[in-house]
Amino acid sequence: MHELLRLARAIRCDAADPAQALSHRLRIGLLVAAFILILSSIFG
Repeated sequence: MHELLRLARAIRCDAADPAQALSHRLRIGLLVAAFILILSSIFG
């Protein structure tokens, strides 16, 4: 659990610019979606 929290802190974006924060969230969301898709295809 501590490793997940450490990872979440590492990928956190504290940008003041809303456009930069949105693009960061989109990139992270796509990365997580791809990771879930890969895991579901392996274990599904």
